[in-house]
Amino acid sequence: MDPRQGAEQQLPGERTAEALRFGPIDPCDPALAELIARHAAHGDAHYPSESNHHLDGAAMAAEGVLLFAGWRGDSVLAMGGYRIIASGEAEVKSMHVAEDARGQGAGARLLALILEDATRRGVRRISLETGSRPASAAARRLYERAGFTFCAPFGAYREDPESVFMTRRLPAPTGGPVGTASKPST
Repeated sequence: MDPRQGAEQQLPGERTAEALRFGPIDPCDPALAELIARHAAHGDAHYPSESNHHLDGAAMAAEGVLLFAGWRGDSVLAMGGYRIIASGEAEVKSMHVAEDARGQGAGARLLALILEDATRRGVRRISLETGSRPASAAARRLYERAGFTFCAPFGAYREDPESVFMTRRLPAPTGGPVGTASKPST
């Protein structure tokens, strides 16, 4: 699926005529490199290295992350995905919206795509780790609005004062996956 031909969404407060388009993307797509670097830089600027869990594209691919992105033209402005961690369980990974695209609903749209796809693939519980500092407050509010509640560390995570863990149940599946990761055509 070419995400530039995918679902368009005019976001509240958007100042340009071109809406963001959302769809699956291969984690190794070169178009993601800058956004992945921004995501890592944001974590590194606000948290100690031992509390950062960001992944590069190759690591996301190796861990089986199903990734979605938001584009304006050829620019990837938002990303987020999930990986299966056990039968019926998944973890949200690598949610990031470029600073100039924040506050326009891109994070909520990506999270909705993640939850829809995970539900269709039979995931019944999805969890996440995010930061505990003010730099991650908007992310925590997004997750709470989407029905996530605070929980204990899960999987290989351990208690960390720099981390917050959240989880939510998903309904029984009703259809096939939203899509498979694909590289946008250039």
